[in-house]
Amino acid sequence: MKNLSTLLIILISFTSLSQELTGNQLLEKAIEFHDPNRNWKTFKGELFVTMETPKRTPRKSKININLPEEYFSVIAKRDTIITEFIVDKNKISFSLIGHKNPSLELKEKYSLNSERANLYKNYYTYLYGLPMKLKDEGTIIHQKVEKKNFKGKEYLVLKVSYSKEVGKDTWYFYFGQKTYAMEVYQFFKKTKDSGEYILLSDIETINDIKFPKNRAWYYNKDNGYLGTDFLSKKE
Repeated sequence: MKNLSTLLIILISFTSLSQELTGNQLLEKAIEFHDPNRNWKTFKGELFVTMETPKRTPRKSKININLPEEYFSVIAKRDTIITEFIVDKNKISFSLIGHKNPSLELKEKYSLNSERANLYKNYYTYLYGLPMKLKDEGTIIHQKVEKKNFKGKEYLVLKVSYSKEVGKDTWYFYFGQKTYAMEVYQFFKKTKDSGEYILLSDIETINDIKFPKNRAWYYNKDNGYLGTDFLSKKE
């Protein structure tokens, strides 16, 4: 009986220790789920994203990402307006409804500029590159992993901040306790009621990478709904 009790204590202790993941360990498990073959670094493919927001017609975007060639493009259509932004290494171009040299007035109206082109590139490659992008230089992984209940479900939560050169926001990534799938992420600015949280649902597999299919955006301060992005392989 004494030996049995000792064995049980050892087993319980071992189980407890095995569940205490560091931040780096949790990130590796999450990447193993989403990108088991480590394909993100050489990703070449198209993403089709429909963005639905309250009181506006949907915006449909065709996104081309070629990481080895340092190429990015997005063609977005809302109603009759079609914009295209291209970042080809350090060369940037854009067009409006097929016109590559729109007037200054139209450029200002539709933000056809280099800053917007780079914004789209960084936005789409960051969000669709998660959680793999958390390995990028300048990312600070906090090693203490917490368990938190969010919207009635308990998650393993990874806290991430960034060097001053990269960003000022603090992010929290919520992973399933069994699968380590990324199901929620949330960011805050300087104040606690700032920022947004994003609920992820379903999976779309492209180039053997498991991307969140749907992303619904909400304000942290009042749970106000902002909109949802729907990802698909085809137009």
